[in-house]
Amino acid sequence: MLREDRYRKRIGLGQDGNSLVLLVGIIAIVFCIFKFIWLVYNIADKDLAAYDKNIFNWLVIPGDVEKFMSRPWTLITFMFMHKDVWDALGNLLWLWAFGYILQDISGNKKLIPIFVYGSIGAGLLFELCYNLAPQLAPMRQSVTLIGASAGIMAIAVAATSLAPDYRIFPMINGGIPLWILTVLYFAVDIARIAGGSLAAGHFAHLAGAAVGFLFVYQLRRGHDWSNWMNNFFDWISNLFNPDRQSWKKTAKTELHYNSRGTQPYKKIPNITQKRIDEILDKINQQGYRFLTDEEKDILKRAAEDEEL
Repeated sequence: MLREDRYRKRIGLGQDGNSLVLLVGIIAIVFCIFKFIWLVYNIADKDLAAYDKNIFNWLVIPGDVEKFMSRPWTLITFMFMHKDVWDALGNLLWLWAFGYILQDISGNKKLIPIFVYGSIGAGLLFELCYNLAPQLAPMRQSVTLIGASAGIMAIAVAATSLAPDYRIFPMINGGIPLWILTVLYFAVDIARIAGGSLAAGHFAHLAGAAVGFLFVYQLRRGHDWSNWMNNFFDWISNLFNPDRQSWKKTAKTELHYNSRGTQPYKKIPNITQKRIDEILDKINQQGYRFLTDEEKDILKRAAEDEEL
């Protein structure tokens, strides 16, 4: 029997366009840059409160909606900002764990959109709560929303919704179900709330979880919210690299418009390695569930040929 992951082409760490490595790298580099600026303030014996007032607070979401309206870019920048080294390290480890699983399940194109959607959802809920809830409104001048936790929560819930029976550490009694890891992440987050971190907005992470679930729900109904964002990223990439063409345009040009009297490929008993590579690339970008019946049959026949 052909196993679905037999021919799954895993995304290598050094592979061009690896969304997980890109996202982890951005968060780590941003943290190091602003930690260096903080260190400069510290060495220069300046008031560290000035660093928060003049630099850091301009990149995180303020609880006061009036400040937020004057700094709308914080809805994007806050998800890459961390003040404490342990918070940054913890978020990077959780992001790597859930991000790797999500890429293995759905391919390379869903990770960053889910992260961004989940973070934005948490930011909006944070603003609503601190400006509409009477018990929270008195604190809105002193609270901010910082970090990647909400986006990671969205990734965790999205991965679990796509494949709740996905197993990690298979050598341990057949593997640990993914949902157990997600519950553990929820428990850690709730413990931080119980430990007095409510003012930091950890409850807004629930909005990230809801967005992750809603993303998968819409994906199963045929609405992929990541398409426009991926197209935008491709446009930006091509803008700075005009010699690069997208895979879809290249394939369409080579296989259809540039063919001279011959078909791009035809079904033959002996399956070519080129056709298998094309299918593996599709799994890499979109996930196994998006393969057609014909493509699944090709992989099955290729597996049978290997076993002979």
